[in-house]
Amino acid sequence: MTGNRTARTMHALVYEGPRSLMMREVPIPEPKPDEVLIRVEMAGICGSELSGYLGHNSLRKPPLIMGHEFSATIAGAANDVEGFAEGERVTVNPMIPCNHCVMCRNGFENLCMNRSLIGAHRPGSFAEYVAVPAKTLYRLPERVDAIAGTLVEPLACGLRAIELARITPAGSILIQGAGPIGLLVLLAAKKAGASVIAISDLVDERLEVAKAWGATHPINPANADPAQIGRDATGGLGFDAVVDAVGLPITRQGAIQAVRPGGHVVFTGLHEDATTLPGNTIVRSEINIHGAFCYTQANFQAAVRLIGDGIVPDNADWLTIRPLEEADASFAQLIDRPSTVTKVVLTP
Repeated sequence: MTGNRTARTMHALVYEGPRSLMMREVPIPEPKPDEVLIRVEMAGICGSELSGYLGHNSLRKPPLIMGHEFSATIAGAANDVEGFAEGERVTVNPMIPCNHCVMCRNGFENLCMNRSLIGAHRPGSFAEYVAVPAKTLYRLPERVDAIAGTLVEPLACGLRAIELARITPAGSILIQGAGPIGLLVLLAAKKAGASVIAISDLVDERLEVAKAWGATHPINPANADPAQIGRDATGGLGFDAVVDAVGLPITRQGAIQAVRPGGHVVFTGLHEDATTLPGNTIVRSEINIHGAFCYTQANFQAAVRLIGDGIVPDNADWLTIRPLEEADASFAQLIDRPSTVTKVVLTP
């Protein structure tokens, strides 16, 4: 296959500054050596892109085509790429490691010292076409539709968080935040065998989705104390693990309060940077604190398999599909009126 499309253009959503997304006509990318050109089917909006939209994310600098959760079909490839056929359905691991540094060689590709991210360091999937390294492609199982294909990447994030949380069968966990990542962490916790799965959020509609998905204790922290509920559910100990998928000082501090002595706290939400934590409590209770950044290749492969197995329930009660032209309004809604929508997937 070849990618000779230099005379053609495509529609793309360009981030041009805080709260500014504009549809533009741009050239269709020409795949470089070892790259494949893919036509985007659907692309999800990630929470990290919401902070980028507000101008709070240092990785996303305008002008930029964002987007890194997506499904696509093969449209072309550089002459040196083999093994892919035009029309094949794929998803993409947007975290591109160098495969040579010490972190990559030790299996921590997500912590690669030279990593780059599709949709941040290079153009992403909020466009009709995107060129990606061939090594980032994963074929989608036949039963996985375009919508489910966009959920592979965020599910991989959830699997990484649960891996670091050390959840074991019959264990207990509190997930802070019932947005898309929190809900997928919930599914990963169920898969790991947790028997007590609490999830907290200020939006009752999201808690209803979490309950339908298997949360044993949906909690609105405006009305109840998650830490106390954890102690009540575990004979006074507290949760074995807490995953904070929000990233605010109050939720990070709450995670320390809710976890049992010797338990695991995982910070995966990226919102505010500076946070004061109770150091003496952490020391005296030997609380293990982990940052969870993206996922390993093994997590991503597992996510492809689990999506193929149907791990995600029907999407009608939590996911909204809109054309790419409605992205600016969708970003604003997710930020300003989160109770009205949980997850938005865009179609170019």
